[in-house]
Amino acid sequence: MFTGLITEVGRIKFLKQQEQDLEIGVACSFASQLTPGESVATSGICLTVTRIEDDAFFAYAMPETVKLTTLGQKKVGDPLNLERALLPTDRLGGHLVAGHIDGTGTVTSLEEGERWLELQISAPSSLLSQIARKGSIAIDGVSLTVTAVGADYFRVAIIPVTRDHTTLGTLKVGSLVNLETDQIAKYVERLLEASKTNE
Repeated sequence: MFTGLITEVGRIKFLKQQEQDLEIGVACSFASQLTPGESVATSGICLTVTRIEDDAFFAYAMPETVKLTTLGQKKVGDPLNLERALLPTDRLGGHLVAGHIDGTGTVTSLEEGERWLELQISAPSSLLSQIARKGSIAIDGVSLTVTAVGADYFRVAIIPVTRDHTTLGTLKVGSLVNLETDQIAKYVERLLEASKTNE
């Protein structure tokens, strides 16, 4: 479990595409503190550490993860938002994030405000039903508040500290991002589906 508050931005040091999955190595300052079996949110994707080498941790991304996320399009040197798993004693400053990506969205506009950057992101209709104004969403692992929802898009505002200390400040129109909708919204939608089926 994670909070969507990024620990640091790491860099891809190693990528090896298998048949359908891939192995990734990510360089970061806390690699030596990790042990195999730990989880690290990597641009929002929960990956299990398989080994540590020097300043990098390694993990495998299964076919489903490669298919649903932006990971298969990354290359060596690309930056990734990183967050270590939540401890029971940690403050929950963001929102509960599982690291299970629901799909990807595309940045369709960026507007500079006085003290913020507003992003508009198009998303599949299957995800938009789980996104609500003033609700929470994780974009590339970053916990954000939704400011508006349209027929095929939603908007978020990014403050300078988030823009400067995550990869969100490097996004451009056309960039693909990993999306994880709010867990409560998923359960509510599932309950509503189940109640319709039982009528």
